[in-house]
Amino acid sequence: MNLSLFDEPPLRSELRDELAALAREFVFIGTSSWKYEGWLDQIYSRERYMVKGRFSKKKFEAECLREYAEVFPVVCGDFSFYQFPAPEFWVKLFTTAPQALRFAFKVPEEITVKLFPVHPRYGPRAGLGNESFLNVEIFKAMFLYLLAPYRERIAALIFEFTPFPRRAYDSTGDFLRELDPFLVALPAEFRYAVEIRNPEFIEPDYFKCLRSHNIAHVFTSWTRMPEMGVQMKIPGAFTSDFTVVRALLRHGRAYEDAVAKFSPYETVQDENPAVRDALRAMILRAKERHEAAYIFVNNRLEGNAPGTIRAVVKE
Repeated sequence: MNLSLFDEPPLRSELRDELAALAREFVFIGTSSWKYEGWLDQIYSRERYMVKGRFSKKKFEAECLREYAEVFPVVCGDFSFYQFPAPEFWVKLFTTAPQALRFAFKVPEEITVKLFPVHPRYGPRAGLGNESFLNVEIFKAMFLYLLAPYRERIAALIFEFTPFPRRAYDSTGDFLRELDPFLVALPAEFRYAVEIRNPEFIEPDYFKCLRSHNIAHVFTSWTRMPEMGVQMKIPGAFTSDFTVVRALLRHGRAYEDAVAKFSPYETVQDENPAVRDALRAMILRAKERHEAAYIFVNNRLEGNAPGTIRAVVKE
């Protein structure tokens, strides 16, 4: 049952019409993931997830995407970075998600990690080379073909390259010599974007490589990357006829520190004027050029992604 306007969480009612208007101009703004209990009574109506008089975490996580889509036109699925989702997962996701909602998905790290980090979750592979790195056939078989039936609902697929250790590449050119043939082999039915986290790779040949395939450079706010506003001013940084933006972290702040500081993501705690200004500039650029822009804001940027988005769009 839909709630009346009087029952709507206030933040949701403020955002809904603003984001819908921007979407009509091909500016799609959403968040990184969506299952955050900290957004209850802001974006999510607690009453929808009550079972026998008590809040049900299980019901919330199973059903809140539908309510999310009442406000946001797009969402970034970060979950897919950690594994190849099974076919039945995709069927369930696209069957239950509202038809109008658009997704961006991170490509599994099995494709984008060259050397597995020395971390317990990698088990015996920690520190070793990845035989699946930039393997286009594995990418197609395990990921792309499963998404093919839903390609009209997918805004972009994001190749996030976590920071390469120094022993991985001697230069940006060495990286591009492996990246370019992979990009050449990608099926044209999808939009693709590349997110790098080695600031030394931000140079003309990198942008030239992406531009030759109409693949977007992801403008990211992340601990070690140049500020987003700085990236925007680099000649040639806009490499495709669409834009992907991910506002993730304050420059210099580690992910773990942001999680500890901001969880459970109920309120904006650390305003970031520089990133907000860059996001507004991205919106204006897309509107002026009549080009699609997909902008994703993470809770770890300021503490509460919906609150950050409200502050950006109200101006």
